[in-house]
Amino acid sequence: MGHLLGNAVRLTPHDDILVVGEGIETMLSLSEAIPGLPVWAALSSGHLGAVLLPEGLKRLYVAIDRDPAGQRAAEKLSARASEVGVRVRVLEPRLGDFNDDLRANGKDALRQHLAGQIGPEDRYRLPS
Repeated sequence: MGHLLGNAVRLTPHDDILVVGEGIETMLSLSEAIPGLPVWAALSSGHLGAVLLPEGLKRLYVAIDRDPAGQRAAEKLSARASEVGVRVRVLEPRLGDFNDDLRANGKDALRQHLAGQIGPEDRYRLPS
């Protein structure tokens, strides 16, 4: 399988923005709600904190899980991104993770919840 640390499952191609989170299900749930967002899954909180950021990245969204390990990983990745001049926003689910949110409340409710957390410069990516 090779080295995982620093890598991620690249579910969609990135451009100058990227959304990174822990699990594949979590990130597929985000993609279901907002298909215009480029998403990667780090596979664990430990890997989330170590994801290598791609060249040319301007904005990073870190999709956290609501647990201490996920929050620590998000802080670590956010600090690393900020150090190299990448603007960071943390996306927080209502429940444990975004897959929980999607299953409990549906795609439209998840999209509305995320719309309040997405920066104004990226809101054009939201489906109309």
